[in-house]
Amino acid sequence: MNIIQCYAPTNDSNDDIKDQFYERLQSLIEKCLRKDLTILMVDQNAKVGRGNTGYEDTMGRHGLGQRNEN
Repeated sequence: MNIIQCYAPTNDSNDDIKDQFYERLQSLIEKCLRKDLTILMVDQNAKVGRGNTGYEDTMGRHGLGQRNEN
């Protein structure tokens, strides 16, 4: 079993910092064996907005405001 818990940079952070975070997260995920259960818990500092089109399986439709890029 793999448990990954992380806290993403805020939307105001430098793009290089955000890119580095997601690259490191991707690298960690790729190191997990596919046969193992992997639990990923991320505070993405994201605003999900009201719509969930394309994300119906992973995100509810009851957010507030506009979605940001995080």
